[in-house]
Order: sequence, then structure tokens, then C-alpha cells
Amino acid sequence: MIRLDGRKVLITGGSRGIGRAAALMFARAGADVAISYVRNKAAADEVCREVEKLGRRSLAYKAEMSCREDIDRMAGDILGRWGELDTLVNSAGIWTFLEMGKLVDAVYQETIGVNLDGVFYAINAVVPAMKEHGRGWIVTVSSTAGVRGEALHSHYAASKGALHSLTKSLAVELAPWGIRVNAVAPGWTDTDMCTGSFSEPGFREKVRQSIPLKRIPPPEDVAGPILFLASDLARHVTGEILDVNGGSVLCGG
Repeated sequence: MIRLDGRKVLITGGSRGIGRAAALMFARAGADVAISYVRNKAAADEVCREVEKLGRRSLAYKAEMSCREDIDRMAGDILGRWGELDTLVNSAGIWTFLEMGKLVDAVYQETIGVNLDGVFYAINAVVPAMKEHGRGWIVTVSSTAGVRGEALHSHYAASKGALHSLTKSLAVELAPWGIRVNAVAPGWTDTDMCTGSFSEPGFREKVRQSIPLKRIPPPEDVAGPILFLASDLARHVTGEILDVNGGSVLCGG
């Protein structure tokens, strides 16, 4: 039902988790896929091989999301190779612990740098090309923490809440150029970001029981809504925060 033939998409954080699932889903829908990664080149190369098996072109870039120069270089290279970059999925993110009153500057700055600054930089890098072509699709992965907050992860929640405001602001700002801007806000998802927490005895089952649908979703269950928001099925949807949490948080974006 969803076809994105001819699309050129950049998925940050595309070597793992939700980003990886989205990369493969976009490729199956007919898009060429570029991804960014930070450390695991082998995982990024594997994603590229899977994309190419599906008959689509792929590119992988090592890029620090908190570094504007890395992001500008990556976007420029994609445009040079493919001539267009019409879809951006901001999936790169980190989740770290921080107790208020015991501030660790490095942890705080890294979280804001990756989760918020990196999204700003990526959107800023691709918007000129989108404006030039009169179309564009931007989908950002936020979090339910951006809506309800999260104790001991307040810096993370703040970074994700800021993404909701950014999404709504840019939806209006970029609409005259045919650029749609949306976000998905996942709850608990079965990715490596949650592996440490799920390894605690009994915690995984406690989380499962807290979700009305009684399941912890695989990353594909978040990638699907991302694909939808980037498709023409959502052509009249912009500025939306789509909760993907099995009913566990029902307060919207």
C-alpha cells in the first residue's frame, strides 16, 4: 500500500534499533537509503547490504550528531551523489541517567547534543534542498518521556519535549514549501537502548504489564508509523506527535 519509489531518505542512527528497522522498511517501499552511525561500522555496513539486497541504493556515514560539521558534510555528500534528499528521519538518540543535584556536565551536554542539537543540525542541512524541490518529509523520533517527563532522566525528557515544540514550529514554517514535519513518540521498545533495564530481574515483565496491549513492541512497530508519516497516506498530516506506546501514555504531544 505504501510506495516511496524514487525517494532519497537519510536516517540518522540507522545502524541499530528503530533506525535500522526504518531503513529496511523504507527500502522495501522503494526508497534509496542513507544512514548515519557513530561507532559500529560493521552494523552500518550490514544495513547497507540488506538495503541493496532489496534493490535500492545505500550509503553509510560515520557522524557525530552533536557535530554540525559532520552532519553538513554527510548531507552534502548525499546530495552530490544522489542529486536530491527529500526525506529525513531523525532516529539517532541516547538515553542516560542523571540525578538532579548531582549534575555531570558531560552527560548532560552529550544528551542535549545528540538528542536535540543533532536534530536541529540535520534539519538545517537538508531543508535548503527540500525547499529547492518544493517537497520534503521530516519525521523525528521523540519519546513518551517528552510528554510526561521521566524521573532521573530529566535531561533526556527535556531534550525530547523540545523536539515536540520543534516539530510543531517547523510544520508551520516549512509548509509553504510542501515540507511536512511530524514526530513519533515511542514508549518502551525492544531495542538495545533498553537492554540494560530489561536485564534487571522482573523489570521486563513489570513493563509489559504496565502497557494496556500487554506487549513490548519490536522496533518495526515504530518504524511502521514513521513510514506512514513519510507517505502520501499522511499527506494532510503535519505538526503531529504520534504516540506509539500500546496505550501506556494517553496524553498526546
